[in-house]
Amino acid sequence: MRIGLKKELGKRKKFKGLFVRIGRKTGFNGFSQETILLKDIIDLENGALVTDHLWLNLTKGFEALSIKEGVALEFEARIKEYTKGYVNSRYKIDQQKKDYKLSHPTKFKIATPYQIEKKPDLAD
Repeated sequence: MRIGLKKELGKRKKFKGLFVRIGRKTGFNGFSQETILLKDIIDLENGALVTDHLWLNLTKGFEALSIKEGVALEFEARIKEYTKGYVNSRYKIDQQKKDYKLSHPTKFKIATPYQIEKKPDLAD
């Protein structure tokens, strides 16, 4: 879960992430929709790691950049809450949870490369 985003709910902020690849999902009414995968998303305001990966809808702003894998991107997005998990009404199974996402991404631009500091492994 992206607990760190909870306290910033509803705000529009600047983020940075590494572009990994383009994917597809089944959208509204079963139509296929293209998405993009970003990894190591950081908040530019405080430099904190927000999430290890993030899927976003492929927008015109992103398409205009025509970038390749591994390029760092800066963008603005709104922090929103969503519900995820499994529900089966017939067997009274409800495994839904609240989580937080970045939505409505805009102002994509190519950024300077960066590296995330890895946390030390607890096994060491």
